[in-house]
Amino acid sequence: MNIDIPAGKDPITYVWGEMVPGIGPAAAKLSLAVYSDSTLGLREFEAARLRIAQINGCVFCQDWRTERDGVKVEAGFDVAVAQWRTTDSFDDRTRIAAEYAERYALDHHGIDDDFWLRFKALYTQPEIVELSMCIGSWLSFGRLNRILGLDTACALPSH
Repeated sequence: MNIDIPAGKDPITYVWGEMVPGIGPAAAKLSLAVYSDSTLGLREFEAARLRIAQINGCVFCQDWRTERDGVKVEAGFDVAVAQWRTTDSFDDRTRIAAEYAERYALDHHGIDDDFWLRFKALYTQPEIVELSMCIGSWLSFGRLNRILGLDTACALPSH
């Protein structure tokens, strides 16, 4: 861990709640809202989330699987996400969600008109904004957890 955690304190609860009380709880609420309030389909949500987790290297995020109404993506979905260009496991919406997450994280200046044409043919504008906000949350908070060394101590309240 790259920051000091007082003895007896849960690292996640301490960092996200007590250490910076002005913004930590607000950041935690945003992070949780992405899961509780998203209207995106589970497969496209998880494809984007897992692609960001793979790019960030966040151990916890790579192991986590979002559950909705008792349903999670199938075993091996993470492998398909890593191979989003060639996998036959994805429909067009899921594939472009993984592509968008990767480009958002690694080459946002390279998101060109061709991509936008393909993306807008599959997603509504509100869905694009929602997915963008989700990706932004995962990118920033997953990196925060990885950089601070919290990713091996991370546990969401509902996990």
